[in-house]
Amino acid sequence: MPHNPPASPNPTQAWAEPIGYLALTHVSKRLPLQVRQSAAGYFIGTVDDSGPVSRESVEYFRSYEAAEQALSAGHWQQRLHP
Repeated sequence: MPHNPPASPNPTQAWAEPIGYLALTHVSKRLPLQVRQSAAGYFIGTVDDSGPVSRESVEYFRSYEAAEQALSAGHWQQRLHP
């Protein structure tokens, strides 16, 4: 019986599982989405034991609460490229 490799993940699958699509596709890490902060503001991204891995959201948010609300409600746009 032939072995078919798993299909490449897509942004919808990654969002449905709340893992970082860019982290999964570019560094092969299944990391949970979380609110992160940079000089530009708050964003949705991933982190591992070594530090930040990916910025997943297109947008930046003015507050932690706004980013957290967007993450929990699914009201944010997934970046498709790092």
